[in-house]
Amino acid sequence: MASPPLRPECSRLVRICVLLGALWEIRAEQIRYSVPEELEKGSFVGNIAKDLGLEPQELAERGVRIVSRGRTQLFALNPRSGTLVTAGRIDREELCERSPKCVANLEILLEDKVKIFGVEVEITDVNDNAPTFGTEQREIKVAENENPGTRFPLPEAFDQDVGVNSLQGYRLSSNGHFSMDVQSGTDGIKYPELVLERALDREEEAVHHLVLTAFDGGDPARSGTARIHVTLVDTNDNAPVFTQPEYHVSVQENVPVGTRLLTIKATDPDEGANGEVTYSFRKVRDKISQLFQLNSLSGDITILGDLDYEDSGFYDIDVEAHDGPGLRARSKVLVTILDVNDNIPEVTVTSLTGSIQETSSPGTVIALFNVHDSDSGENGLVTCSIPDNLPFTLEKTYGNYFRLLTRRTLDREEISQYNITVTATDQGTPPLSTETHIILHVMDINDNPPAFSHASYSAYIPENNPRGASIISMTAQDPDSGDNARVTYSLAEDTFQDAPLSSYVSINSNTGVLFALRSFDYEQFRDLQLLVTASDSGDPPLSSNVSLSLFVLDQNDNVPEILYPTLPTDGSTGVELAPRSAEPGYLVTKVVAVDRDSGQNAWLSYQLLKASEPGLFTVGLHTGEVRTARALLDRDTLKQSLVVAVQDHGLPPLSATILLTVAVADSIPDVLANLGSLKPSANPDDSSLTLYLVVAVAAVSCVFLAFVIVLLALRLRRWHSSRLGQAAGGGLVGVPTSHFVGMDGVRAFLQTYSHEVSLTADSGKSHLIFPQPNYADTLISQESCEKSDPLLINQDVLEIKDPSLLQVS
Repeated sequence: MASPPLRPECSRLVRICVLLGALWEIRAEQIRYSVPEELEKGSFVGNIAKDLGLEPQELAERGVRIVSRGRTQLFALNPRSGTLVTAGRIDREELCERSPKCVANLEILLEDKVKIFGVEVEITDVNDNAPTFGTEQREIKVAENENPGTRFPLPEAFDQDVGVNSLQGYRLSSNGHFSMDVQSGTDGIKYPELVLERALDREEEAVHHLVLTAFDGGDPARSGTARIHVTLVDTNDNAPVFTQPEYHVSVQENVPVGTRLLTIKATDPDEGANGEVTYSFRKVRDKISQLFQLNSLSGDITILGDLDYEDSGFYDIDVEAHDGPGLRARSKVLVTILDVNDNIPEVTVTSLTGSIQETSSPGTVIALFNVHDSDSGENGLVTCSIPDNLPFTLEKTYGNYFRLLTRRTLDREEISQYNITVTATDQGTPPLSTETHIILHVMDINDNPPAFSHASYSAYIPENNPRGASIISMTAQDPDSGDNARVTYSLAEDTFQDAPLSSYVSINSNTGVLFALRSFDYEQFRDLQLLVTASDSGDPPLSSNVSLSLFVLDQNDNVPEILYPTLPTDGSTGVELAPRSAEPGYLVTKVVAVDRDSGQNAWLSYQLLKASEPGLFTVGLHTGEVRTARALLDRDTLKQSLVVAVQDHGLPPLSATILLTVAVADSIPDVLANLGSLKPSANPDDSSLTLYLVVAVAAVSCVFLAFVIVLLALRLRRWHSSRLGQAAGGGLVGVPTSHFVGMDGVRAFLQTYSHEVSLTADSGKSHLIFPQPNYADTLISQESCEKSDPLLINQDVLEIKDPSLLQVS
């Protein structure tokens, strides 16, 4: 029968109960409320903002939300009022069936503090269900010879409510033959029985119609009725009897459908139809009928549907056996469902941070997640783990909530992204596990300066390089990323040889390539010390320095320079003397040369390129010494011309040459004696005139000195004057006689003569220089005539018409 609607005064009473039932308490982060079932959607449950110590508007700001897992959400948060309200109608009977206490659990997450509060809401029962019978009509067959006091089982009513709202008692309509008695079983269930009060007479009344009413204790009370038809039959004095008052059986939840669970058995000593026993369920509920099936003839109970320990771990099945006439016996089948580890753990990530700076301190929260396993006992105990080689750790917080934390400071340059595998494993046999992957990106900060691949650099560039030539490329690596890894290059400001370094070289700020801004000269400088700076583009920028030694390599760009013998600036040429008595290997002169280059470019070698008398002279390959190769012969000409080349070892080699003139004579008089035989050449290229002139001057000087000594010995001034006049007529003219007065006059003359003697044919340019300034103290000797000091004679001396016309001044 349908439940009657609530009266207005009852509705007001329910609302009062709703307000009084919203009780709460906070203990160890657990909030408790109580709310009756069947409230409208949005009904007040509790002031969650107040219980959390927050203002209503702070709920949204601080990310307060419900994170409960599982079935349909029963409650919701009202962000405006800060209260917990119902998300829809709550049916306690559907939620908890007949459990004495019905509790709904949910979790509240404070996002900003990553903190969980447990909320427990007790659903209290209201009298919204009336007692109902399994059938609206029951027929009871009673033997007409039954004795008064005989009892007959009546159908039992079922009320889904609990407490005072559940079934409280039965009433039977008035009848002269029957009354009702209610028995209470060991499980507290009331069983109505029909009691025969006085003897029956089938012929007087074959069927008795009774009404059985079941009522609860609600306010107002609800009731349900069943019609009882008592049919009188012939005598059947034995009811069926079960072999056991209760049947106990245990079965695993994964048992296949169709498996026989057990067989119940009842016996009846009657014969015929009175002894035929059939079986059936009593108080059949939909859930029982969907899971179990009873064979009415054999008593076999089989599995009809899939059992699930997580739905229910125990079933209480009422069975009855009745014979043909209708006598019945009752029994119970108690089925215990054994848990099997058939559910893998579930991981629900509640809060997640996808990225973190590499300088974040240890203990930074990355994720908050919940683990749950629907199994029970050991099968439902879950442990979480992550790989040991990761710099993270797990921390258990409230209930089955875990936090993923950093264990140490991270380094993006070491690992820029982590794929964290969280493994949840139960303790069943065999254990089941599930994996959840959390991706974490490590954000870069500028914590690494650029680093060069070498502690210092050395570069080499040949001299005479073109402007803009590339010298060296230097690269610095920065393990950071983005702008923090973009490197620019620069040179430290400095000066070199009173000029800034930036005028010598420059560096490309992006590539690190060093360029020459000018052509370098090895002879000006050989190395350049630079300091290169590499800076990144981070904030603040980091930099590092490296030293660069730039070495200029020598090129063979300088020809050898001959230092000796030197050529006079007036165009004359040098003359070296070699005595005819010189032995082989006699040192005539030495060519001295230098090269401004270095290394093999400055290694010099000497060689004789050309000689007027081949084989007469040799030149030392490395010393430059000009020596006689053999003894001098009379047939050797007075003048010997040598062309000596000085060459370096560069690539290509460079060289210089010098023309040496060697006069072959034992003494200066010999040179003067052969002076008259020197014939000038009309050819400008012929230099024999110079040699002849030098020899003539030397000869005249020697004769003149010998002549003066003779004059001094004879002490005859007049005779000396007349001889001097004759000598002037023979080639020496114009010498004043006043120079030959006494010893002091001769000494003064010789002193003057020893400094400079000019021999003039047609020009006054010709002169003879002797480095020794004084010949007055000793007579001229063969040694002085054989000295190798050069006689310098101008190349443009005119042709001598008369060798006797030589004037000494």
